Amino acid sequence: MAIAAIIVKIMPNSPDTNLEEIKNTAQSTLEKEGAKNISFEEKPIAFGLKAIMMKFAWPEEKDTSIIEEGLAKIKDVSSATIEDYRRAFG
Repeated sequence: MAIAAIIVKIMPNSPDTNLEEIKNTAQSTLEKEGAKNISFEEKPIAFGLKAIMMKFAWPEEKDTSIIEEGLAKIKDVSSATIEDYRRAFG
C-alpha cells in the first residue's frame, strides 16, 4: 500500500471567512477518508484574501476526486484544487 503526499489549495469565498472553521472541517472530512499527518499553511492571495494550503499523506489506491469533492462541499469554500501529488516513500 503506497502513500502519496498531497497539497491542496482551498480558496474561501471571501476575506471575511473564518479560516479556522474551514481547517477543522477539512481535517475531519479527510481523516474519515484515510488522510494522515495533516498540516495547514495560509498563503496571502490579494486584498486580504488568503488561501489555505493543506498538506497530508493519502492512500495512493484511493481516488483523488474524493479530496476535491469533499473539500468543495465545505461551507464558505469557493474551490479546492490539488496543487501537488507525489508518491511518498518510507
